Amino acid sequence: MRYVEFEKIAEQVESLCIAACYELPDDVVKAISAAAENESNPAAARILQKLIENARLAADRRIPLCQDTGLAVVFAEQGADFAVKPPAGSEQATLVDAINSGVASGYEKGFLRKSVVDDPLKARANTGPPPHPRGLGGSNTPAPWGQAIIHHRIVPGDKLKLTVMAKGGGCENKSQFKMFKPTAEKEDVIAWVVNVVRTAGADACPPFVVGVGIGGDFEVSCLLSKRALLRNLGETNGDEFYAAIEADLLAQINALGLGPQGLGGDTTALAVMIETAPCHIASLPVAVNIECHSHRHKSAII
Repeated sequence: MRYVEFEKIAEQVESLCIAACYELPDDVVKAISAAAENESNPAAARILQKLIENARLAADRRIPLCQDTGLAVVFAEQGADFAVKPPAGSEQATLVDAINSGVASGYEKGFLRKSVVDDPLKARANTGPPPHPRGLGGSNTPAPWGQAIIHHRIVPGDKLKLTVMAKGGGCENKSQFKMFKPTAEKEDVIAWVVNVVRTAGADACPPFVVGVGIGGDFEVSCLLSKRALLRNLGETNGDEFYAAIEADLLAQINALGLGPQGLGGDTTALAVMIETAPCHIASLPVAVNIECHSHRHKSAII
């Protein structure tokens, strides 16, 4: 068993939160640059160049790429032989505790906007800064109850892979789920996904990265659609059947003419990525998770 200090994990998460919000990944910058070169609409090409300039300034000046610094979504792949060593004076501290500590300090030290309300329907009061208005305490971190949204799974080995995604509210709001009849054809699924993007419109800040989850069940299909967003934008699905659907979807979505920032053009999406899982014989769940052009995520392995 390999033990890693609580503080090291928290510091890594802190660093990832800040880097994700300051630095647009290279594959995203490359995709926007290629879109700008190929864009036939001069106004759209100028917008894409502005997005590239925005990314350069954010990285150089160490400031957020966007004012919405998102909800912190953390994917943790923990090796079966990896364990957390509690900090001095603490008898027990979990991986979840370390991740939450890192998110709290990352959003504080990085001067990242804290956008979470503690109750979804009643008061919608911000979760901090402490003391909480109802005496509950709180860190104003971008997640429920001062915690990150954590997707955790155990994998072989003695390492920990952490991926932090700063998921903005505008694009997340336009994501959708549908339970198709199992007799649906691929054309039915394609048409629905294209319509989801059409209805998202300018509100979700195109050009988009579109994640599609097919299969599993209600919640797994949604998780697949978000996990799909973590793939490199130049990477296609390993199954030729789904790779062809990705290409078809991208072509049809760009044919909508919505364009950068919804002002018209050839580039409505930079990529469409599909992830699948086995499903029940009576079901065909499909989810679409939309990401805006500020596609912010960073990974590290401890």
